[in-house]
Amino acid sequence: MSRAPDAALDRLGGRARGVEWEFEKITFDRDFSRSVVARLLVERAEHGGWELDRVRIAPDGTRRVVLRRKIIRMRPSFAPPLAGPPA
Repeated sequence: MSRAPDAALDRLGGRARGVEWEFEKITFDRDFSRSVVARLLVERAEHGGWELDRVRIAPDGTRRVVLRRKIIRMRPSFAPPLAGPPA
């Protein structure tokens, strides 16, 4: 299944559709059970605003997780008036 070009840019942190993403990589050792990893990721999502981007399970059993969240840029809502010629 192929992805749209915008989706590919989006996953790589590009500016697809004006959205910027912050990424965080986490590695879990094979000693952590699936339920423990899920619980830890849910906690990160609820308290940090992260969402799951991808999970890769290596042949040795380690899980490499990439989380992402939107970067929200604040734009000034008030701009002082420009100085014009004296009246």
